[in-house]
Amino acid sequence: MSQSLCKILIHLVFSTKGRKCLLDQTLRVELYPYIMQILKNNDCCYQSKIGGTENHVHILCALPKIISVGDLIKQIKANSSKWIKTKRENLWNFCWQRGYGAFSISPVHMQVISSYIANQEMHHKKITFEDELRRLIKKYDVAYDEHYLFD
Repeated sequence: MSQSLCKILIHLVFSTKGRKCLLDQTLRVELYPYIMQILKNNDCCYQSKIGGTENHVHILCALPKIISVGDLIKQIKANSSKWIKTKRENLWNFCWQRGYGAFSISPVHMQVISSYIANQEMHHKKITFEDELRRLIKKYDVAYDEHYLFD
């Protein structure tokens, strides 16, 4: 094959350090387009969706053939963290958690995941972030150590 072809869809999840509720609605309205621009700069924005709550973010995007999941997360977290710190005085020491969840999804499930991400506020009236992450880990059959799941 003379060209490289790739379509890897991923669902990313990460939270604020200590799951502190620092991402209010006003901030998120600006944060999501900022993250979307990071995705565009990395050629990851094929039908992307971003959503979340006061303490975490979900991203649905395509992973391009030239960047690893870890490098993409690093760029998203580093750039958005620097940006968030400039938005308000009380956010000068803002941090994301160290880890993240990255789950591959089938193109057939894009609409379901997209809707799930769009409805995070409603969803989290019934379930905590911690329980949501455990459920995703179980659904995708990912091995983990509960001791290191949250920082």
